[in-house]
Amino acid sequence: MFSRRLFLLNLLFLLTACQPPTGSEAGKLTIGVVSYGEGERSLEQYSALKDYLATQLKAMIELEPVYNEVRALAQIRRRTWSLVFAPPGLAAIAISEEQYLPLLPLEGLRRVRSVIVVRDENPVQKLNDLAGKVIALGQPGSATGYYLPIYNLYGLTLAEVRFAPTPKTVLQWIDQQEVVAGALSLAEFERYRKDFSQTKFRILYTDLSTVPAGAILVGPTVERNQQEQIRKVLKSVSPSIAAAAGYIPSAKAPDYGHLIEVVKRVRPIAERIKEKPAPLHEMS
Repeated sequence: MFSRRLFLLNLLFLLTACQPPTGSEAGKLTIGVVSYGEGERSLEQYSALKDYLATQLKAMIELEPVYNEVRALAQIRRRTWSLVFAPPGLAAIAISEEQYLPLLPLEGLRRVRSVIVVRDENPVQKLNDLAGKVIALGQPGSATGYYLPIYNLYGLTLAEVRFAPTPKTVLQWIDQQEVVAGALSLAEFERYRKDFSQTKFRILYTDLSTVPAGAILVGPTVERNQQEQIRKVLKSVSPSIAAAAGYIPSAKAPDYGHLIEVVKRVRPIAERIKEKPAPLHEMS
């Protein structure tokens, strides 16, 4: 009898130990950010917020920067991130497919535009002129670098599509004439063009649709009461901490309805995008 009881107790212990802890049970929250190769800068940018969250929530806070949207999407699908500072395309996928919830908007409400850029001396004048050319897109998960440009290039067959790991790489490939054109956000273009002082770029096309800003998302593994506690703490930070982390504590979370629809419509178009040539249209 004693041996049987001991066996059952051991079995119960093992089953309990194997249960994955939720965010609140684990006493740890992991914040994911897309750093585009600027990991050290990201750690500094969020350090004050990290310390504030740790104090207010009485939890261990870890910051995990990743290189691009593809790696971020993998972490979101594993649900390993409690919070995500997500650009708009990534936010749309995380909300519609992985049960993440938007809490607060990131900065940049008026600057989230998708642009397609060429060298200024390039004779290309309109999108249809890119047929048969090699272009650069961002990574899947990027609204401005991937989903919107594919949506706008619908119907064309390109010689090749190359996928840049970072927005700066898009301009680098255009500068070195490895591609004819490339897609990124207007804000990224204005930021990184300064690093190519010998090259004059030209915006070939600007997408005029309203793209919501990115958002701070909370993951489905975080218990509901703790989600609300996190929201309150994020809203209570000082203006300097919020500005350093790049979010707006006094605004409502963005609406991603339209962008979610764009992502859904682009996916069947992009099924053959890695082929050479790359037809940007659905199979008949």
